[in-house]
Amino acid sequence: TTKVSKKELDNKKFSKLCKDTGIMGKLVTSTDVDICFSKHKPKGGRTINLKQFNAVLDDLCLKRFPKKESVDEKKEAIRTLIAGKGPKTAGTTKVSKKGGTDRLTDTSKYTGSHKERFGKDGKGKGLEGREDVIEDDGYVVGYTNKDTYDEAHQD
Repeated sequence: TTKVSKKELDNKKFSKLCKDTGIMGKLVTSTDVDICFSKHKPKGGRTINLKQFNAVLDDLCLKRFPKKESVDEKKEAIRTLIAGKGPKTAGTTKVSKKGGTDRLTDTSKYTGSHKERFGKDGKGKGLEGREDVIEDDGYVVGYTNKDTYDEAHQD
């Protein structure tokens, strides 16, 4: 694969941008986006720069907004469509609340040693909530006469 710099855009990312911002839809298909992209990218190249990006948008605005009167209105409309929008998180995993999952992940219903691992707000306590935290004080685990040496050996 070729490395894409931050100031360049490849076809895959441009297509995602068009989907996420609403340029692609009933009037503009993924094929239209690919054709416009290929028309403006340099021969043998895989990416477009900002100048070429604006040229692709100018081509796509004609298809996306056929009812607008002037070309300038169409250019303005497509730029307002993408202004201030970032990538969407399509396909990311959300917390499931179906079936028994919500019951199993409700920390207020936990009992026994599991209950100790969560605070009242349901957030985990991390290492604090675990009983098996190893103390680094020089004594063997389970030693009962801890800190009694000085008392037993006073002269």
